Amino acid sequence: MVPLAFAAHSRPRHFGSQSLKGRPFRLAKRIVKNNKLDQITFTDRLRISFKWAVDPVATFLVRLGVRANMLTVAGLLGITFAAYWLSQGKFTWGGLLFLLMTPLDALDGPVARLRGEPQNFGAFVDSVIDRYSELVIYAGLLWYAQKLDHPWLAMAVYFAAFGSVLVSYIRARAQSVGLEAKVGFLSRVERYFILGPALLFNVPFIGVTIIAIGANLTALQRIFYVRQAAHKQKS
Repeated sequence: MVPLAFAAHSRPRHFGSQSLKGRPFRLAKRIVKNNKLDQITFTDRLRISFKWAVDPVATFLVRLGVRANMLTVAGLLGITFAAYWLSQGKFTWGGLLFLLMTPLDALDGPVARLRGEPQNFGAFVDSVIDRYSELVIYAGLLWYAQKLDHPWLAMAVYFAAFGSVLVSYIRARAQSVGLEAKVGFLSRVERYFILGPALLFNVPFIGVTIIAIGANLTALQRIFYVRQAAHKQKS
């Protein structure tokens, strides 16, 4: 899901209750070391930098009895309503709701951790719902484009969806063969940072076009990175 949606493709792991404020980059390096990665992503930096703000909210929600999957499903429903508004050409309202649903994606991971819920299945569900959330937005924009007979917008939406899915798919396939591919300048969080304001300010074509180009370049970037990593592993 957007701005604070730095739960990326999985729910964050627990690194202790010690305050993280003021030490984001040192802890980011620790995350990379613990996960045997050689990459620190923008999503990692956001997750660490805003942990001090997210955790108290997550603690409050846990006290209210809120579960992680409740937040995940609520976010998907909100995004679906936003997609409907986009399909009707109401970009400002659709973009606003799209942005308002973003924090839910940042909170489901911490809520799951605080409640002691199963992390593996939760991360799986979260990742699947993230794909649905992103694609339903593109579906709304595609409906609007075909209704107005706007072929350029329709093509931009198609290639944005195409690239967005490939970025996630390449990482998943790399992980399945024991490699990691989190590199790239336009992962899901960055795409939301672009799409949200573009919708809010009623310039969807600009936002979608940037994503269409950037997401596919990111997919190629990850392919080349996996190729290099595989050769290093072989040698």
